[in-house]
Amino acid sequence: MRDQARQIWSVSGNVILFVVITLAFHFIWKIFQDQIEGAALVIRMGDWLATRAYLAADWIQTRLLSMNYTTAEPNIFRFPGSGSIIINETCSGLKQFYQVVVLFVLFPGPWKHKTWFIPTGIFIMHLTNIFRVVMLSVAMAYMPQYWDFIHDWVLRPFFYVVLFALWMWWVERWVGGFASSG
Repeated sequence: MRDQARQIWSVSGNVILFVVITLAFHFIWKIFQDQIEGAALVIRMGDWLATRAYLAADWIQTRLLSMNYTTAEPNIFRFPGSGSIIINETCSGLKQFYQVVVLFVLFPGPWKHKTWFIPTGIFIMHLTNIFRVVMLSVAMAYMPQYWDFIHDWVLRPFFYVVLFALWMWWVERWVGGFASSG
């Protein structure tokens, strides 16, 4: 009985810690967002990452999806008859990169694995962001009336789904997992 209670607390404690770190990060980011996003280095990194996401999405949209659109500087997709999407520094995924770093630096686990897992998590978030940009382009091209909903209520929360999956991978592999001990 004591082992079951310990296991339940371990799982609950891990989930609570994930939620606390994630929410704390979110609220601290909101409080200091203007200062963070106004820093010259962050602006340059955000612009660079936005351009990388834009170029990758453009490649996928033209070569794999054969989508019909034009491009313009800086980082604009124009879809005939439906609208445009601008990929700027707020669309770069940089906030999510910071979120990965903060979560896994603060969450328990061996540092020897954090040194490769955090960069892997950042790369996965970058791929997630490219996927998000492509899906937003598809929405703008074929369902522009749903673009805002897809942007705000589907693809923005999708980052948290991916972050949660990364965290589950971390907990399962290096913190003790979720499996029952009995």
